[in-house]
Amino acid sequence: MDNPAPRAIVQPMNTKTGYDSDVLIVGGGLNGPATALALARAGLSVTVIDALPETTRAAEDFDGRSYALALASVRLLRRIGVWDRVADQSQPMLEIKVTDGRAGEAPSPFLMHFDHAEIEEGPMGHMIEDRYLRRALADAMAEQDAITVLAGETVTDQAIDEHGVQATLASGAVKSARLLIGCDGRSSGTARRAGIKRTGWDYGQTALVCAIEHEKPHDGIAHQFFLPPGPLAILPLPGNRSSIVWSETREQALAVNALPEEQYLDILRPRFGTFLGEIALAGKRFTYPLGLSLAQRFVDPRLALVGDAAHGMHPIAGQGLNAGLRDIGALAQVLQEARQRGEDIGAIDVLRRYQEWRRFDTASLAMATDMSNRLFSNDNPFLRAARDIGMGVINAMPGLRRGFVREAAGLTGDLPELMR
Repeated sequence: MDNPAPRAIVQPMNTKTGYDSDVLIVGGGLNGPATALALARAGLSVTVIDALPETTRAAEDFDGRSYALALASVRLLRRIGVWDRVADQSQPMLEIKVTDGRAGEAPSPFLMHFDHAEIEEGPMGHMIEDRYLRRALADAMAEQDAITVLAGETVTDQAIDEHGVQATLASGAVKSARLLIGCDGRSSGTARRAGIKRTGWDYGQTALVCAIEHEKPHDGIAHQFFLPPGPLAILPLPGNRSSIVWSETREQALAVNALPEEQYLDILRPRFGTFLGEIALAGKRFTYPLGLSLAQRFVDPRLALVGDAAHGMHPIAGQGLNAGLRDIGALAQVLQEARQRGEDIGAIDVLRRYQEWRRFDTASLAMATDMSNRLFSNDNPFLRAARDIGMGVINAMPGLRRGFVREAAGLTGDLPELMR
């Protein structure tokens, strides 16, 4: 049984060296606070620079955003003192059904069906709303003496030398540390100021994201329905509600999102089907363009990138946040071990251990999601036949099915200690 996160003790060495903290984190979304909590648990002091005001982060209204957290990610959140705060608001994902078809038609009879009972560890993952996870991270940080949050602040400049890093804020304040971590998204200013470029491409697709209420219970089953323009994910939330991530061509998505609510639902219904009865929108609607984006390197001297700042991929497997949490687990472990050995946590040879741990895994995942999207997001009859037969073969082989379930649960590969 995982133990809750211990209360971190601020190390007195900071007052002797003159740093404001051991680590500066740029970004206050999800990855930034989770990184701060993991590093505080490792005995490091942290300053989080968040561009949004505290009142915005603390908003309690439901806006429709939700996340699919793999089992390994739930373990990490429990270890850093967050999961027990949100467990009662989460929805376990007990099964995953993957099908192929066209809007308004019955899905292909060939499908993949994954059941959590095929592994011993429990549910493959949980769905959690953004409003609950965001507040739980903020509350956990507020209880840590080792963490300082500067809300409503942005970084305008950063200076790095062999001794440390200084970040200049829009307010004119300057903060110093031994290490700077960018958790500031795909358009990371931290990476840009360091001269770290990105490679990737646009898919010409846009994701429509919303939450719906439905007449019938979902029974904890997540659905991935592959349509010619792109995949439709139906992910269970507590009660008779589900989160929708629906990919369309760029032009179609923007046109659909601009429609009134009932017309929006009229277009969703033939894609969604009738298996959950009548549906209605719950919360706001969002769109975001889809593409592949990888930082050419994850580290520099005294600088590391985490989450979307390092890698952005197609949401086809729901692995964006999970990949970021793996980054956090790996980086926290590397820095904790370096600190215990008396090494400089900002030294490039230390940070390269993190990059070597995460870069291949991240690139492999990005390529897998890229190939899956290209294979399924079309109406080519030959590809349709091949992928349907392939899904049927996988579904008929228990060993392969179990491997897919473990992959979905985040239990494969070299797991950080916080995820074991």
